[in-house]
Amino acid sequence: MEKDPSLIWPRCEQIGDGYGLKCKKHRIIPKGILTACYNNLHLSICTDEAIKEVRQFRQILFCRKMPYTGTVFFEEYLKMRSEAEEKLFKQIEKIRGADADAMRDAAAYVQSLAAPPGSLGKLTDAAVQLAGITGRVKNTLDRRRIIVMCADNGVVAEGVSSTPPIVTLSQALNMTRHLTGMSSLARHFGCEVEVVDIGIATPYQGKDSGILQCRIRRGTGNIANEPAMSREEAVAAILVGIERARQASKDGVDVIGVGEMGIGNTTTSSAVLAALTDLSVENVTGRGGGLTDAAFAKKKKVIARALELHGLKSISAGEAGTVKGFGNPDPIDVIAKVGGLDIAAMCGVFLGAALYRLPVVIDGFISIVAALCAQRLCGIAREYMFPSHVSEEIGYMRAAEELCLDPWLHMNMRLGEGSGCPLAFQILEASCALMNEMATFEQAKIDDGYLAELRAMQS
Repeated sequence: MEKDPSLIWPRCEQIGDGYGLKCKKHRIIPKGILTACYNNLHLSICTDEAIKEVRQFRQILFCRKMPYTGTVFFEEYLKMRSEAEEKLFKQIEKIRGADADAMRDAAAYVQSLAAPPGSLGKLTDAAVQLAGITGRVKNTLDRRRIIVMCADNGVVAEGVSSTPPIVTLSQALNMTRHLTGMSSLARHFGCEVEVVDIGIATPYQGKDSGILQCRIRRGTGNIANEPAMSREEAVAAILVGIERARQASKDGVDVIGVGEMGIGNTTTSSAVLAALTDLSVENVTGRGGGLTDAAFAKKKKVIARALELHGLKSISAGEAGTVKGFGNPDPIDVIAKVGGLDIAAMCGVFLGAALYRLPVVIDGFISIVAALCAQRLCGIAREYMFPSHVSEEIGYMRAAEELCLDPWLHMNMRLGEGSGCPLAFQILEASCALMNEMATFEQAKIDDGYLAELRAMQS
């Protein structure tokens, strides 16, 4: 079977070319071997010529105390994937990076604007990134849409949230009436809001509710006792997110934001972030919508216990908040075991934005964890993402660092919902205004020769 191994498992991004090569964090890959994690089993997916090196590779895994199941060839690995998962990865394979030529042209145009080099900072950085996405130096963002994925989380049964689950439905309905924090800001700034039921648990009359009906199931399982969902359900939710991005593109939307509504989703987001990184539960878990000290301590213990239960991390002796990771887990597996339907669908929106070449804004903690999942499935999806605000949740900046993102706004916000998106849209519109309306040195009749030496120093 003719297949590029780097496309079979986009998470790993490349084939190793010898012992000692480090791919991302702490990963050493022998020649011709692609590492992956499938249903918590560490696999080595090999080209025929790599078979002689498998024994040595196995020893590397043993030294790292990673589970190992032997050699899996391309054909066998592909059979493991469901039809829906095959569809997902085929769509991921179609994602292409930003237009480098357009970015070069935009950067050159920025240099021609009548301002000291670099003086417009992140505004012109955003303009250059936008050019790479659209292929145009000058852009407008006339239609802006916030896609909100709504779902309940079974882990609330453990007392990890002070808010009752029915609030998920209540606020989803209120979003359609522009009564929540995010939706009131969206209406003020002329942004569209699309509210999607991907897993609301409370029964309601869906027809004429204003909520888009895409429910995979009524809430997730309690991750403290069982997987959040099946792998198939996680894939289905991701595909829903990709479809919502496709529809936004078809509708002529110029930029999308990704929000959520789901009681208990800071717990699932912390669990996913801990599983995807080397970070401890203590370093990624905050108080969400507000918790007493006792409830906060319980929340961290529940997350640590769930990670161990599902084989994602082990708890160090005597330290409930400290965990040790098992290699580089598959994001879909992580979402299925300890994530949420909202996280899965939001991950899909980020992937869809990259697939359909739409700029996409990250909101707060849950949103950025979903963005990280998307990036781990397809590295170049990161090129389509823009930050908004720094969430007060402790794990937010950890995820931002993983994505190499520097958030624009520092406003002590922690609402979620997508509330940072309408604010970030305004910043993106400002970056467009500079490119569209600001004079160049030539138009302003200013000789910029005095900047030649400074530009040479900065190049």
